[in-house]
Amino acid sequence: MPILKKNTFLYNLVYTVMLVAGAVIAAAALEFILVPVTILDGGVTGVAIIIHQLFNLPLGVLVFILNIPFLFIGFRQMGIRFLLKAAIAMVIFSVFLEIFGKLEHQVTEDLTLAAVYGGILLGIGVGMVLRAGGCLDGTESMALLISKRSSLSVGQFVLICNVVIFSAAGFVFSMDRAMYSLITYFITSKVVDFVESGFEQGKAVMIITNEGKRIANSIYDKLGRTVTIIEGEGLISGKKVVLYCVVTRIELHELKRLIRDDDASAFMTISDVSEIVGKHIKKRRAKRLPDFSEEENIISEESTGEDIRESSGESREAAK
Repeated sequence: MPILKKNTFLYNLVYTVMLVAGAVIAAAALEFILVPVTILDGGVTGVAIIIHQLFNLPLGVLVFILNIPFLFIGFRQMGIRFLLKAAIAMVIFSVFLEIFGKLEHQVTEDLTLAAVYGGILLGIGVGMVLRAGGCLDGTESMALLISKRSSLSVGQFVLICNVVIFSAAGFVFSMDRAMYSLITYFITSKVVDFVESGFEQGKAVMIITNEGKRIANSIYDKLGRTVTIIEGEGLISGKKVVLYCVVTRIELHELKRLIRDDDASAFMTISDVSEIVGKHIKKRRAKRLPDFSEEENIISEESTGEDIRESSGESREAAK
């Protein structure tokens, strides 16, 4: 939303409304369409639905309690802003699950319609929450942590978790419910992809800025991501620094905020990454990125050393 300036009341209001509305829409999709016909969502919410159906425990309470450990994992990975937004979204989501559950309203008994339209509505809600910088399910926070310590990507870990959950649902309920749940999962993921602009794919971000050092250090300190630094030159604006990095969708909102805070005039492009070969996420270290001036000095010293060695060699040849 480029027309909304950073740190303005309107900007915060729009994203807060989006966060709240997304959580309410997701809760409505579950309680009015999916849960009455025993079609599951993935992740922590799917586990909560299974426990709810077996033991008749409050679904909203289960969702919130099961997500608490993942909130702290998300806080360690993404910081206090993510924790606050995720906590607000999860509280609203849990409260409206309880409110809508007491209404006992069922939109349809047709399993196909429930799987399709429940998935669409759930995807809209989840996508809005993610776009606002929050999260409704803690699985992705765990996935982000696992991806930094293994070769698994965020999408692969989430998919493995959901396959296990849907398989368990097949044994507990019936295989047709598991298959309908899988259909809902894929529909939801595509709608989230449309609403939030990125689900399974990584995001390649290119930033053209005058504050390259500051932004690169912020990305490294806050997100634990390394950045490729390229020297560039604009036709009119002159010399610029070009930064290139790859992030996951859950980090994209925080990355945009960091860039707005460090250089509001920065030019940024975001594109989908169909495949990532190699480990692009590195563990955080206390060490900061070197200053550009230090790099230039190092290069100069290396060049000077080479010149001296070449000169010495030529002198020896002349002496011979």
